[in-house]
Amino acid sequence: MNAHNCEKNTNERLETALGYHFNSPEQLTIALCHSSYVNEQSQAGMVSNERLEFLGDAVLNLAVSHLLMKRYPDLTEGELSRNRANLVNETQLAAIAREIGLGPHLLLGKGEELTDGREKNSIIADAIEAVIAAIYLDGGFDAAFSFVENQFRERLRTANRNRYETDYKSRLQECVQSTYHEVPRYMVVDERGPDHDKTFRVRITVAGIAAEGDGKSKKMAEQEAARACLELLDRSA
Repeated sequence: MNAHNCEKNTNERLETALGYHFNSPEQLTIALCHSSYVNEQSQAGMVSNERLEFLGDAVLNLAVSHLLMKRYPDLTEGELSRNRANLVNETQLAAIAREIGLGPHLLLGKGEELTDGREKNSIIADAIEAVIAAIYLDGGFDAAFSFVENQFRERLRTANRNRYETDYKSRLQECVQSTYHEVPRYMVVDERGPDHDKTFRVRITVAGIAAEGDGKSKKMAEQEAARACLELLDRSA
């Protein structure tokens, strides 16, 4: 079997995993070309997947925004934005890429091959965005939307499960960044108890306000401090 047929068969296997068959297979090949691979080739006119990644990011955000609005009609703009940010990020996209088995199909330069580039979140997350753009260019928005919906169905189902009702740190950060253009600062000011049963106290300072919170872990103490700070901000408003 020659190299061309090998690549063709490999892409066909990937198409099966994607659940989409390309009318123009070259779109998929471009989506798989990392810049490190293109930079090592002498073939004129070869392009990397960077432009497709740019387009795919926009298509993905539009599709997920639509799906969130449809599934959660009562969420505010801020809540929709937080849910989308939690869904469309490098970690989530890399997880989807691994579920599909995208890594082995990527075209990487020698340097990236030697440093396990196929396992790097940044590379495979960018590649899945490029694939979404390739599907969009090849089959239109409906095809890309269908792919995104299939990949995010379970993630969308659990996206808003009480996550932001108790995530005081996220709520506080959104509040102070939009109103005061500041970032909260957290500091552990006390640790009490034996190593196996410690209690932490964290102090937060932001917008001229200081608040403290206790918890059995640093994260829990930070959440409690953020909750106390939100209450102080509400009183001073």
